[in-house]
Amino acid sequence: MAIPREGEAIQIHSYKHDGNIHRVWEETIVLKATNNLVIGGNDRTIVTEADGRTWITREPAICYFHARQWFNIIGMLRTDGIYYYCNISSPFVYDQEALKYIDYDLDVKVFPDMSYILLDEDEYEQHSRQMNYPDVIDKILKRNVDHLIYLIHQRKGPFAHDFIEKWYRKYVKLQG
Repeated sequence: MAIPREGEAIQIHSYKHDGNIHRVWEETIVLKATNNLVIGGNDRTIVTEADGRTWITREPAICYFHARQWFNIIGMLRTDGIYYYCNISSPFVYDQEALKYIDYDLDVKVFPDMSYILLDEDEYEQHSRQMNYPDVIDKILKRNVDHLIYLIHQRKGPFAHDFIEKWYRKYVKLQG
């Protein structure tokens, strides 16, 4: 697998299990990249939905992708604190065109006080039936929801104190 370069602007492509495009983020700046990890930053980037509609993100965000974890995490810096949006997803791949992953519907929204809610369980059940998610995928995804909640409770990984702020400072520095 290719590895993007630090400072490079890349696209992020989200797909559904059936292979159809779900969402595209036009530009994210790579802050760190290894074989297993990509951390990126963006602010006011254009997002294109599968149906062609576009919108622009409202605040700076730090994105965390791992090649061995079935989730990705977006930390959004808002005036009242950091909000996290966690997509339950396949591990990422990067192929020169974009960083890519499969979105598996379930999301965890985390508030600045580290309380959280699990979202889109109904969408997950519907898509699981429509796209025939294999049992092994269902088990992996549910195990990763549990692991994500553990990280939230323990304030580990991207939920650690100062993680998002540290990478945001690097993003601002790279923006010059």
